[in-house]
Amino acid sequence: MAMKSHHPLRERLMPKKARLGLAVICGGIAIALIFGSGFPASAGGGEFPPPPPLGLDEVPVPENNPMTPEKVALGRRLFFEKRLSRDATVACASCHMPRRGFSNGRQYGIGIGGRIGLRNAPTIINAAYNDTLFWDGRAKSLEEQAKGPIQHPAEMGANEIHISKTLGTLPFYRESFRRAFGSEKITLDRVVKAIATFERTILSGNSLFDRWFFGSDKSALTPAAVRGFKLFRGKGNCVKCHLVDSFSAPFTDQKFHNLGVGFDSRPPHPGREKITRRAQDKGKFKTPTLRDITKSMPYMHDGSIKTLEEVIDYYDRGGLANPNIDPDMKPLKFLKSEKSDLLEFLKSLDGSPSKIQTKRPSH
Repeated sequence: MAMKSHHPLRERLMPKKARLGLAVICGGIAIALIFGSGFPASAGGGEFPPPPPLGLDEVPVPENNPMTPEKVALGRRLFFEKRLSRDATVACASCHMPRRGFSNGRQYGIGIGGRIGLRNAPTIINAAYNDTLFWDGRAKSLEEQAKGPIQHPAEMGANEIHISKTLGTLPFYRESFRRAFGSEKITLDRVVKAIATFERTILSGNSLFDRWFFGSDKSALTPAAVRGFKLFRGKGNCVKCHLVDSFSAPFTDQKFHNLGVGFDSRPPHPGREKITRRAQDKGKFKTPTLRDITKSMPYMHDGSIKTLEEVIDYYDRGGLANPNIDPDMKPLKFLKSEKSDLLEFLKSLDGSPSKIQTKRPSH
């Protein structure tokens, strides 16, 4: 389904009739958690999915996996469910922690048996808008992405037989699958559809930047952050890959770029080349969103840069030279004060908190 534009000043409060819908904040990210049935879907009685926060487009939902309140609720429980993994020690949330910007605060992901992965765990904030997933773009949907770690022997190490048997012994899950899919049958396909549906509710917007840029609140940003945004669009040319338009600000171009990161390792990571088999894609990795970037450290596909200050320094140097480096990676020669302003702008991209909280499921 194609993304639809929205008016930047549209009303973003959930309708009063949606009493079973809770906007939950996990580490500063607005999450729409919809429990039970009865969420009004008609235009006259509310909207489902709920309207996105300021600064984001309407959430694209695939036709073969429509979003329902029951499926969102099931997906949330499965997202935190360690029993999906072979040894019941790892859940999706183990690498995508709400309090750490839906990353894990480590250089690499960690799977069953303490096995260390080869990539930094990318945030799933606003992943609903991604047309490809993983750093190398090997998955084309959230459903496909969710299936990868579940089956990977070094991550969750599970299969459909394990999942069906484990969850099928629990009456709560049998009933939840019935409510979400119409029968109690538990399959890997249904599991990943539910998880992907929940992940489409993990949205970050309505930041100070959004209120300033889209909401016309000229007091929302500090003078330093305003100067930083001018650098972001001007001297730094950051906006070429981290997009901002008149209606929304995804802060990613959904493309792949070689920044030189990892070219000092032996051998260098192939990146997108591993998927396309094209030499020109060597060392290219997907542009991540900058939404809530202060929470998802460390940075880059290999987690090699620990702080935003170091990220700015890296770009200022023009990256690490290699035969395939992106032509836009050039020394920027930022002043110390300009680096400080740019950092203040990046901090303004944190989503606004909600007053409503909820507990994790105890089942």
